[in-house]
Amino acid sequence: MSRTLIITNDFPPRSGGIESFVHELARRRPEGSVVVYCSSPAGSDDAADPHFDLRQPFPVVRDAARVLLPSPRVAARARSIAALEDCDSVLYGAAAPLGLLAGGLRGRVRRQVALTHGHETGWSALPGASTALRRIGDTTDTVTYLGRYTRRLLSRALSPAAAVRMRRLAPGVDVERFRPGAGGGEIRARHGLGGRPVVVCVSRLVPRKGQDTLIRAWPRVLADVPDAALLVVGDGPYGPRLRSAAAGMESVVFTGPVPRAELPAHHDAGDVFAMPCRTRRGGLDVEGLGMVYLEASATGLPVVAGDSGGAPDAVLEGETGRVVDGSRPGPVARALIGLLRDPDRAAQMGARGREWVARTWSWEHTAERLDGLLGAPGRADA
Repeated sequence: MSRTLIITNDFPPRSGGIESFVHELARRRPEGSVVVYCSSPAGSDDAADPHFDLRQPFPVVRDAARVLLPSPRVAARARSIAALEDCDSVLYGAAAPLGLLAGGLRGRVRRQVALTHGHETGWSALPGASTALRRIGDTTDTVTYLGRYTRRLLSRALSPAAAVRMRRLAPGVDVERFRPGAGGGEIRARHGLGGRPVVVCVSRLVPRKGQDTLIRAWPRVLADVPDAALLVVGDGPYGPRLRSAAAGMESVVFTGPVPRAELPAHHDAGDVFAMPCRTRRGGLDVEGLGMVYLEASATGLPVVAGDSGGAPDAVLEGETGRVVDGSRPGPVARALIGLLRDPDRAAQMGARGREWVARTWSWEHTAERLDGLLGAPGRADA
C-alpha cells in the first residue's frame, strides 16, 4: 500500500485553522496509509489532551523540538522515518518553511506536495523569503493554493514550471456538525441573549480579524436595531484591548475561549455572522481564505466578511453575504443593519450559503483532490 509521511508543525492538540486542516486530511486518508512527523505541542496543549496521539488511527512521531525547522537533523530524521515506515510520498503541512526539506527527500519518495495557507503569501512579497518559496516550488511536485487570491500572489514567487504545477486544495466543512439547530438556543440562554437579534463573530482575537471594527460600528447598529447583541467568540492577545473598547456596552458579550466541539453551537446562536478582517503590515498579515465564513454559511447564517486577501473567495457577494471594507466601521454597520432589519432576506442568504457549502466545500471533495495530488498529476484548476 502507498503510504504518506505528513511533516508538520501545525497539528493538534494545538488549536488553529492549519492544525485542523492537516488533521482532517490525515484522518481521511485510507487506513494504514499515513504517518505523521510533527513538533511537540506547547505544554498547555499537551496537558489538556495528553493522550491525543494514542487515539489517532495512524502513527504520530513527535520531535522533541517545539518547532520543526528545515535543518540537517530534521531532514535526516524525516528520511529515516520515511524509510522505516515505507512511505513513498510526503505532504508538508505548511510549505513555508518545511517544504525546504524536499530537496533532501528526492529519490527517497515518489511524490511531494506542499500545502500553503495565508502566511506564504506574505513570504512571496519578501525578497529572501520569496527565494525560499521558489526553491520549495522547484523541489516539490505540487504547491497548493487556497483560492484565486493566494494563487495569484504565490505564482509570482514560483518559477514558471512550478506555477503551472500548482493545484487548489482548501479545507472542507463538516456540514453535519455545522448546521442550523446545532445548539444555538443553549448558547443564547447561557449568555442571557434570549430572542434578541444577534451578530456573532467566531475567531481568534487578533487585530487582523477586525473585532475592533465591529465594536466601533456597534453604536451605529444599535441606533437602528436597539435590541441587537454582539457575541464575540474566542480568545487571543487582542482580547484585553477589545474588552476595554467595549466597556459600558452591555450588548457586547465576550465568551472567552470555547471548546472546539461547541463552535457549531456558537455559530448557531447568531442571526448574522460578521468578521470584518483587513490586511495589515503592508500585505504581510492577510487572510488566506476564512473558513469561519463557510462554517457560518453551513450553519445557515448570512455573513459579513472583510475584503482582506482571499476572504472574498469564501462568500458569494449578494447571495450568501456581503464583502465590505473591514477597516471602516461605516460599511460594516450598514451591512449589518441591512441584514438585521430584513430577516427574510437574511434567511434566504443563509439557506443559499448552506446549499453552496454542502455542494462545493465538503471534506469528501477535499479528500478526493488530495488523492489526485498524491497520485498522478491532475489537470490545473481554473
